[in-house]
Amino acid sequence: MATDFAFPDSAAKTAQARPDIASQPTTEFETEKMSLSMGPSHPSTHGVLRLQLELDGEIVTKCDPVVGYLHRGDEKIAENMTYNQFVPYTDRLDYIAPLANNMAYAIAVEKLAKLEVPARCQAIRVLTAEMARVSSHLLGLGAFGIDTGAWTVFMYTFTEREKLYKLFEELTGARFTTSYSRIGGLQRDVPEGWTGRVNEFCDQFLPILEKILAMLTRNKIFTDRTVGIGVISKEDAVAYGLTGPNLRGSGIGVDLRKDKPYSGYEQYEFDVPVGTKGDSYDRYLVRGEEMRQSVRIIKQVIAKFPGGPWYATDAKKIFAPPKDKILTSMEELIQNFMLVTEGPQMPAGEVYFEAENPKGILGFYVVSKGGGVPWRLKIRSPSFCNLSILPKLCAGCLVSDVVAILGSLDFVMGECDR
Repeated sequence: MATDFAFPDSAAKTAQARPDIASQPTTEFETEKMSLSMGPSHPSTHGVLRLQLELDGEIVTKCDPVVGYLHRGDEKIAENMTYNQFVPYTDRLDYIAPLANNMAYAIAVEKLAKLEVPARCQAIRVLTAEMARVSSHLLGLGAFGIDTGAWTVFMYTFTEREKLYKLFEELTGARFTTSYSRIGGLQRDVPEGWTGRVNEFCDQFLPILEKILAMLTRNKIFTDRTVGIGVISKEDAVAYGLTGPNLRGSGIGVDLRKDKPYSGYEQYEFDVPVGTKGDSYDRYLVRGEEMRQSVRIIKQVIAKFPGGPWYATDAKKIFAPPKDKILTSMEELIQNFMLVTEGPQMPAGEVYFEAENPKGILGFYVVSKGGGVPWRLKIRSPSFCNLSILPKLCAGCLVSDVVAILGSLDFVMGECDR
């Protein structure tokens, strides 16, 4: 089901387009255009993104995004280590939502191995992925607020993120770089009482979320800076390969959790919010509603939380045995030794899997020649594709609008440069 979000004055506001340089009447005097580097400066450009702008006064006539300052060669690193050893590197892609990255990578390799994980493992992965979505959107919303002059929103969103980080730490042992999923299962089962504490967080979070959104939704300053700014048409959104909230903000309700469900998403009821104008304001509205829907999914997962094992017990050449058995049984000790030294044993073949991450579609293309190390691994990062539209999006807008447009796209340079 798609939810339509519209702002009463958005149609009139959208009609007030930014001046088109080419259509301006020529005069007797011509001004010299200026070149300006915006970034790389964190957090001003949301990471180490550099925009080379050409300006005619305050109006942007050309925008060239320059990426690669954070490049670490993750794809080549993956080809020189075992499948499980690469899990911590997926944390550093969209480092705002590492639990979602771990999940997408693990499912891709499990698809290569034709391995089905138990229902409890799938439920925990969905639960943590939706918690990561809420955390990611909270950071994006807080940063967007600061970009447009709303400091209070930032304080509220980061307070809620801190509560989530405490839950992440209790589950995984780490706040930020969680490395939770494993090929064939998880690092560990959920602690006793943890799902109850997640449920309590959801109950207290929803009223606070409404308070946060109320600070922006009809705020005159915020709407002036976002309504009708950075409009992306449906055609352009598809042509430039946009995914996630940036695509849905333009009115295209594509969501892999609905269209190509994985890890049991088909069991849960939730709506896919879409925008009507494709401007910066619509992208904000979509992310706000997505947080409500993520909480809805989380509460359903907890209500249906299955029992049973949290890893594939029959995958002896892929998943390590429990620690107590490793310390008491020679067979399990040898099995663990082989997995650590040689990696999970995969058949030859190639596979592509993509998941609906907070920033958009994160895809992993894995090529195996057999053994415990991938022969090739390529990553389809949503932020890299989403940023490709910046040259078209920024031309003709004001310099101050560039800041609002960047905030509305909500990208992360870790996966863009990867």
